[in-house]
Amino acid sequence: MDPERTSAYLDYAYATSQIPDEEETPSHVPYTSIILPIFYTVVFLTGVLGNLILMGALHFKQGSRRLIDIFIINLAASDFIFLVTLPLWVDKEASSGLWRTGSFLCKGSSYMISVNMHCSVFLLTCMSVDRYLAIMHPAVSRKFRTRDCAYGVCASIWFISCLLGLPTLLSRELTLIDDKPYCAEKRATVIKLAWALVALIFTFFVPLLSIVTCYCCITRKLCAHYHQSGKHNRKLRKSIKTILIVVTAFTCSWLPFNTFKLLAIVSGLQQEHPVPSAILQLGMEVSGPLAFTNSCVNPFIYYIFDSYIRRAIVYCFCPCLKNYDFGSSTETSDSHLTKAFSTFIHTEDFARRRKRSVSL
Repeated sequence: MDPERTSAYLDYAYATSQIPDEEETPSHVPYTSIILPIFYTVVFLTGVLGNLILMGALHFKQGSRRLIDIFIINLAASDFIFLVTLPLWVDKEASSGLWRTGSFLCKGSSYMISVNMHCSVFLLTCMSVDRYLAIMHPAVSRKFRTRDCAYGVCASIWFISCLLGLPTLLSRELTLIDDKPYCAEKRATVIKLAWALVALIFTFFVPLLSIVTCYCCITRKLCAHYHQSGKHNRKLRKSIKTILIVVTAFTCSWLPFNTFKLLAIVSGLQQEHPVPSAILQLGMEVSGPLAFTNSCVNPFIYYIFDSYIRRAIVYCFCPCLKNYDFGSSTETSDSHLTKAFSTFIHTEDFARRRKRSVSL
């Protein structure tokens, strides 16, 4: 397979990334012109509403906000920016792949999607590192876990994501095939494919490994705490459940899509035994919508499993329920874990010192 004629899938936009040949009609999975517009409309409505409510509740919440809320607000803003582009892709799918909204929106919407996806991955990584530091190293992390540092990290993430989205802005274009407009990716050179491979590894697979590693360390410490104390605290069990759901949702949403993207890039780089383009196209079209759902499910995950956010949302829209009990008003899952592990680590250190003094 000639790399010049291979779909590169250089960005996180939808799967029709390659400009089709003049003599061929772009492939399209059957029934997508009916199913995907409905699916994207549901994702758009629920996601826009959910992220607006989440941002509003945390922004207008009275009193001090948690440090993690700075990342959550930025993540919700990133998801919201992506979701406002979905009506364009609804129109695209409803018209069997034709792009009827012009060249500017072709480039602009693809760029916004790419920026959002990089931003979401980096923000989730920073959130996992923040929780790891807060729970596992509360004393050491105090000088790093400040509001100014969090705002600086978020600003850096947006800047880096905007830079990483530039290849999408440059490579996407509106082209006419048989007088029909398509928003597609320029054909990739070997250099572009190599850059796409490096970028994918460092903007998805490395952050994913970091997220999983952080949460695995936290879960391991939880299990050690259970074994040491012999107590199965309800809040700690709930924290494990929340951690597993957040990681599972992120992995299930993005891993299939980026796996097919990785296969597409590797297939374009190798000269012998490439993966059939039809399989890659089908895989991208099936896994792409699954990846997009992550932007609409995040607010619901936080609402269901974070009592602090649930309380902020209810208080924001129903002030009359301020006296309703949503659990401890001052202690969140992270703060509870921090206290529990601080006690646990202090106990371990005391036991070690006592053992050392006895041996001497």
